[in-house]
Amino acid sequence: MATPKILIYSATAGYRHESIPTAVEALQSLGTRHGISFEHTEDRNKFQYGFLEQFDALLFLSNSGEVLDQDGKDAFQRYLDAGGNYIGVHGASACLFTTDFYNRTVGALFDYHPPLTNATVVVTDASHPSTSMLPQRWDVVDEMYNFRSDPRTYGSKVILSVDESTYTDDGPRTHDQGSPHPIAWYQERLAGVSSLDRPLIGRSWYTSLGHLNSTWQDETFLSHVLGGITWTLQSNTTRAFNSNANVGNTLQGTLSSSATISGATTASISSPTTNASTANKSPTILGAIVLALAIFL
Repeated sequence: MATPKILIYSATAGYRHESIPTAVEALQSLGTRHGISFEHTEDRNKFQYGFLEQFDALLFLSNSGEVLDQDGKDAFQRYLDAGGNYIGVHGASACLFTTDFYNRTVGALFDYHPPLTNATVVVTDASHPSTSMLPQRWDVVDEMYNFRSDPRTYGSKVILSVDESTYTDDGPRTHDQGSPHPIAWYQERLAGVSSLDRPLIGRSWYTSLGHLNSTWQDETFLSHVLGGITWTLQSNTTRAFNSNANVGNTLQGTLSSSATISGATTASISSPTTNASTANKSPTILGAIVLALAIFL
């Protein structure tokens, strides 16, 4: 089978997170240990379909502002329409505010956050690979994002919320982001495609956590992110796992079956499930898929 390949895009056109280099290094280290190839860029000129089509997912990392021109947005839309997957981390919701398909793809856009704070994040779905290793109540130090809309509006399933009684937020909060307060979510079929009748529709996964350098050195957080990445890759809509797909890596490689995040035990991720679209039921899955995910007991 082909090695899953992901493009990390961390371009900024406003506020810039100091943790971006640490995050990129952490993701590339995870890739080395878990059989995932990561490429990193901040060059918006690379957002051409001929370049994007080699990737099984695009990972937007701590972005801000208008990080793509219209040609780049068009190429991005074409990539999603071809079955590509999307992963968003932290400030990925704080960019491309006027681009409707991006809003639908990420699920909801950033509004504001109170100052960096201690807070308790609550697992609302422990069955997902990005939350199964987390404690039911997870104490973190991070920015508690508020959003301009409810991600559930676009079919997102919220998997992490925050206990608002555990921190102070003086607002003002002027948008309805739904309840409980969303922190991380996923879309089984991403909502940013130009038509929901398309034969191959990828997945979307987003977490708003990830502000500090120290967060990207935290094993629990890294397992959360790795779980989201591996789940997203299992959409069965890209070439890593589907020989009939339109986008994704075609270079053969070996997925790690024994790699671990230091100090953690491992669990296998099962073969990718078939996408909900009827037309997605025909592509052949290339063999048994084993992606190691660190599970914290």
